[in-house]
Amino acid sequence: MDGGVSVITNPTVSVRLTSTLSSFEVNRRFNRGMTIAEFKSKLEMVVGSPASCMDLQLFSASDKFLQKMEDNEALLGSYAVDDDCRIHVIDRSGAQTGEFSDLSKVEKYEIPEDVYEKRTDSVRSFLKKKKVGQFDEEKMAQREAEKAERELEEKTAAEAISVGKRCQVLVSGQPTKVGTVMFVGTADFKPGYWVGVKYDEPLGKNDGSVNGKQYFECQPKYGAFVKPQTVIVGDFPEEDYGLDEM
Repeated sequence: MDGGVSVITNPTVSVRLTSTLSSFEVNRRFNRGMTIAEFKSKLEMVVGSPASCMDLQLFSASDKFLQKMEDNEALLGSYAVDDDCRIHVIDRSGAQTGEFSDLSKVEKYEIPEDVYEKRTDSVRSFLKKKKVGQFDEEKMAQREAEKAERELEEKTAAEAISVGKRCQVLVSGQPTKVGTVMFVGTADFKPGYWVGVKYDEPLGKNDGSVNGKQYFECQPKYGAFVKPQTVIVGDFPEEDYGLDEM
């Protein structure tokens, strides 16, 4: 034995990479035997900066600045690069910060409608051939007919209800509620016909207004808007809940 000391060094090193062009941090493993010039070439695909426009700074695992990596002919392993160190890439190309990470700045191509319509390899073409969704004319016609029928039923039910009438409201899954019809017609908050009811008890959701528009007036939580089909008009006297009793 010669009594010498052998130092075994891992031929590769895992480093953290940051850049002035991005807010992201990535981890990559590199061979210590490559030159800094070769190292910069590999960084092009990672950070998006040209190798000729890079300045490199080396930081420790605890992000303490160690030194600049300025010698392109030197080996990566000749610097104090250990696992989990950080190498920061400073871009000198003039590119804007975030240019390679902010997709909102990327100009997007939009194919003209008439050109897309003629394509035979598009999703729309496939759906047409398979008669799926809106391209199933028979099913779409059936849906339109059912929609028209529902709208007619709703309109007919609404026309049979008058403002001022006493009523019951029967909504599936909810207790029967009694009140007075205060509004009948279409509204801005949703399509179709609606009946505004002032309940005898605070079982409602509003004060007769929705989205800032007042359709009728009542106390908060006493008003509600329901579909005409859930309203039964009749002789439903207001009950005495003993509110005036001592």
